[in-house]
Amino acid sequence: MKKTFALFILLSGFNWLQAQKLTRDQINDSIREISYFSNHLDNYFIVGGPTNRNINSQTSNAKYQVSFKQILTKEPLPFDTYVLLTYTQKAFWNIFEDSFPFRDLNFHPSISLGKFVFDKNEQLRGVASISLEHESNGRDSIYSRSWNRLSAAYRTQLSPQTNISLKIWLPFASKEGNPDLLDYVGLGEINLEHKLISNKLSLALRARKGLDFEYGSLRTRIYFNPFKRNIANQFLMVEWYLGQAESLLDYRRSQSMIRIGFVIKGNEFNWF
Repeated sequence: MKKTFALFILLSGFNWLQAQKLTRDQINDSIREISYFSNHLDNYFIVGGPTNRNINSQTSNAKYQVSFKQILTKEPLPFDTYVLLTYTQKAFWNIFEDSFPFRDLNFHPSISLGKFVFDKNEQLRGVASISLEHESNGRDSIYSRSWNRLSAAYRTQLSPQTNISLKIWLPFASKEGNPDLLDYVGLGEINLEHKLISNKLSLALRARKGLDFEYGSLRTRIYFNPFKRNIANQFLMVEWYLGQAESLLDYRRSQSMIRIGFVIKGNEFNWF
C-alpha cells in the first residue's frame, strides 16, 4: 500500500484524501502512517485594498492565517470515528500605517469527531463531522467579540474536478459583545472547489447568508501554481472578499477587498 494514499479528513479538520476513490481498508491503513500534526486550512499571507472605497493606508492592509490540526486518535473509535484538535488564527495587519498596528486578531480552536462515509462497495463517498468550535478576538470591553457553536458538516465530490462541503451550526453563548452576529454570518455555509487544471489552477468559493437577508458574504479564491513541481502544496492566491463579517471586530462593515499573496494550501478538499 502506497503512502501516497495517505489522507484523512473530518469536516473541521480531518482533510487529506487523494484523487481516486479509496476503500475502507486503504483509509484505515493510511491513517496509521500519516503524521499526527499537520496543516489544516490555508496558511497564507496576502496584501491588498478595497474596490468599494478609496485605496489608501487606512483602507489597505495585509491578512494572514495560520492553521494546523492534531489527530488524537489513529485507531477508530466506536462507530469508526476519529477525533482531532484544530487551531486557526487570522490577523488583519495595517502594514501601510505608521507603527504597523494590528487591527484585529481572530482565534478559532475546535475539537471534532469525524467519520468516513462509504458506499455499498466500501469505497469512500464523503466525510461527516461534528465539531465544537469557539471563535473570538481576545479583546475586552466594547471591542470584545466571541461566539461558540456546535457544527455539523459533510464533504463529498460532485465530479472528479469538483468538491463540495456543507456546514451548519447551532450557536450558543454568543450574545454579549456581538448580539446580532448571526444576522451577518447566518447558520451555515457552503464551500465549492473546482480544479481548472490539476495541480496548477483551481477556483474556490465560500458563501454565507445572514439571518438578515440583506447581509452575507462571498469569498472567492483563485490558486495558481507557478512551479514545475509542487510537492509542498505552495501556490499564489488571489482572494476577493465581498460582504460582511470578514473580521470579528468589524463584522457589521461591508467589505469588497481584493488581496494577493502566497499560500500553503489547506487539504480540506484533497480527497477522492
